[in-house]
Parts: sequence; C-alpha cells; structure tokens
Amino acid sequence: MSKEQKVLVSFKDVKVSFKRGIQERVVIEGLDLDIFEGEILGLVGESGSGKTTIGRTLIRIVPVAGGEILYRGERISGKISRAKQRELKTKVQMIFQDPSASLNERSNVDYIISEGLRAFKLYENDEERIKKITDMMEKVGLPPEYLKRYPHEFSGGQRQRIGIARAMVMKPELVIADEPISALDVSIRAQVLNLLKDFRDEYNLTILFIAHDLSVVRYISDRIVVINNGKIVEIADANRLFEMPLHPYTQALLTAVPLPDPQIERKKKVRIYHPLQHGYTKDDVVKLHEIEPGHFVRANDKELESYKKRLENERKGGPKNEK
Repeated sequence: MSKEQKVLVSFKDVKVSFKRGIQERVVIEGLDLDIFEGEILGLVGESGSGKTTIGRTLIRIVPVAGGEILYRGERISGKISRAKQRELKTKVQMIFQDPSASLNERSNVDYIISEGLRAFKLYENDEERIKKITDMMEKVGLPPEYLKRYPHEFSGGQRQRIGIARAMVMKPELVIADEPISALDVSIRAQVLNLLKDFRDEYNLTILFIAHDLSVVRYISDRIVVINNGKIVEIADANRLFEMPLHPYTQALLTAVPLPDPQIERKKKVRIYHPLQHGYTKDDVVKLHEIEPGHFVRANDKELESYKKRLENERKGGPKNEK
C-alpha cells in the first residue's frame, strides 16, 4: 500500500458482543483496522472467528458495543442522523454468500436490480432507470433480455452476477463481499473474482473481501488481515503473508491450503494451532506490532523478539520458517 492512499474506513478499538439475559458473549474485541480507498482487503479466518461480524458492523446490521467506526473521518457507528444513514446506504453495498437466498424469488431481475435505485430515487425517469440497469447487466456479463426472468431460472453463477449488479448499480464506494464465491462451482469462481477486480479498477472501488480460502484471498487481495477468535493476529501484503507468515495461527491456516501436486500434498506437514501454545501470562502485553513496513503481527515482547530474529535470518539468507 502506498503512503498516499487515503483511509476510507477506520475501526477504532471496536468491540462487538451479544447478550443473552445477563450473559455477554464478546465476538470482536479491541479491533483497530484501516481500510484504504481503492484497495481489496482480504479478511480471513476459520468459521466463528468474527470476520462476517466485522462486515455486518460496518454496514450497521450489527451494533458496536464499544469503540467507533469512522467513514472518511466521520463516525458511522452508534446513533447517526437519518441523512447520514441514507448516504451510507448508497455508498456501502454488500454482496452475500448465498446467491439463492439473497434474491427474492417472487421478483424479476428488473425489479431486483432496480430496488436500490427506486428506494433512493437515483434516476430522473423510467428510461434512465432502464438504461442504468441494462448497462450494468452487460458489465456483469448477462444479456438485457434476462431482465424479465426470475432468479430460479438462473444458475448459481448467474444469480451471483445479478447480486453483484444489484450492488454496483448504486455506484458504491465500498463493497463488502461476504464469501461471494463459496457457494459457486469451482469453474466459475475465477470469473466472479475477475469481475470484482474489473469493477475495482474501473471505479476505484474499495472491497472488503471476506473468505476462509486463503488461496482465493491471495489471488484477489492487495492486503490480507488474519483474524482469530475476534482479534487480528496478522496483517500484511498478500504476497508477503504467504512468503513470511509469522503468527502460528497464520501458519496453521496456510498449511491447510490444499496443494495441486499430490506428492507434495502427501508430504506436507499440517500445523495445529492452539491459543495455549503462546503461554501468555497476566503480566504480558499482547498487541499488534508493525514488525516491518505494512506487516503487523500480534505478539508479546518475547514473541516479538523471536519474529524479529526470523526476519533478520531471512535477510541473511537463512531458512524462513525457523521458530
């Protein structure tokens, strides 16, 4: 990431929790994260790590219990004005995981894609509305004659393209893509990923790409954020994270990625991560440290020294994966 890039979204010490009676379950705690304008930021972690919750807090589906979220320097968490809510709904859009469940089966494609335009009156007349949605249909690779069809008449990949068209016709600044390809066939996943990258390049779009598949995230992302149990454990440029993963949880995730060569796959050593392996004590200060430019890792003082030695060893040409 270049230093000139502007921060679009900032999470400042964000806490998210759910209450059941007098019991409180903390899902996200102490989240500090900047999303830069025009970047694709990958957010990865196993199921239940809190990655989807982060996207839902950003779009205000889930409220924050502490801290604040800033959009272009203005607070968008907690109570905000109706005008700010309305503005935010046009600037931030979401692409959902299941293209079947996220589309209304009783509405045709014309109505589905036009829904946001109608709600916010983003067109002068019906002719302009039709032009906007037909242009967007062509951009996502669907012929305009499909506008009168219904979701059940399409394949999974086509339904996801409709979902992308519905989001992009609003001309958003930020799109939250919540596992947008996990329900799709492998053969069409690359098409959807390339479509998202094309929109980023054409509109300087910012994308928060949430997934659990690290190989997919590496392909599409500029930076990757690794989250475990509601806390960020590592942030780095996509290639650098694969080249020099520091945190044990990141290393465990990487060893879980299947390799195309069956002989190498059989010999691969899978790492198992458990939080107790850190041996933290109550006196330890565990936080994110910038260990090299743009590369952050969660560690205490002892681990930080160990990670620094690994980086120094790498610079000298030694083995990269020493502990």
